[in-house]
Amino acid sequence: MTPAVKPDPERAAALEEKKFRYDFSEKGGFPQPLKFDDKYKEREYLKGRLAAAFRIFAKYGLNEGVAGHITLRDPVEPDTFWVNPLGVSWPLLKRSDLVRLDDTGKVLDHGDVKLVNQSAFLIHAAVHRARPDVICAAHAHSFYARTFSGLGLPLAFISQDACTFYNDIALYDQFDGIVLGGTEGDAIAEAIGTKKAAILRNHGLLTAGASIEAAVYWFVTLESLCQSQLVAMAACAHPGTTLKEVGHAEAMETFETLGQHVTAWFSAKPMFDLIAHETKEDYLQ
Repeated sequence: MTPAVKPDPERAAALEEKKFRYDFSEKGGFPQPLKFDDKYKEREYLKGRLAAAFRIFAKYGLNEGVAGHITLRDPVEPDTFWVNPLGVSWPLLKRSDLVRLDDTGKVLDHGDVKLVNQSAFLIHAAVHRARPDVICAAHAHSFYARTFSGLGLPLAFISQDACTFYNDIALYDQFDGIVLGGTEGDAIAEAIGTKKAAILRNHGLLTAGASIEAAVYWFVTLESLCQSQLVAMAACAHPGTTLKEVGHAEAMETFETLGQHVTAWFSAKPMFDLIAHETKEDYLQ
């Protein structure tokens, strides 16, 4: 059996003193999110990004039936948000299909279909209400997420990528059935708190970010991490095999680079560029 690795105070101290960081600013040569003086132009741009987000989720197989939803806080009227209409196929969803709701669930704008998943309203309205910093929230009943969430376990920090969520992911350790009323939406919002993600027991995942790109990237990454942990836990059936979690100092150091919003925005860029190329941006209709 492999002996436990003892903490190394000197290495921990060295990591704390480590000065190198990627410079994700324009000065560092990295692309930057677009900025708008006109909030109505920003609205149309972000609606296009939201439509692209659904195409990305579909490409990664994160859609199933009519379950799942991604929301966008409206830049013109921030107490309202955009969401996908119920029953419209994600691989076909366009900007003009999106539905805008107010905080009471009233439909303010819509395309050909104005039906909205009630769970989407109850969960996302609560998150947007509790978190003014959240521009986008994403939830889907993806395969590995719902499998892993059925174990009621927290995410184990067994890889560099997992450290993206170090001390920044919640476990909502209850399930009261489909969210069709009551206060469960508020309870989920309270559980996620200030964190970027939550594992919803027996349900799936929820991610929340200051951009559509961040929320999408974190969801795709977290789905993959659920798969990775399930495989690693299965491998632990081999005698003497255990999960080896990253040490605290190393995890914090990794989180300082990988766990930030700007890193997530940049990491999502290839996904959005590819979906734009593959679809010829037909989702902008």
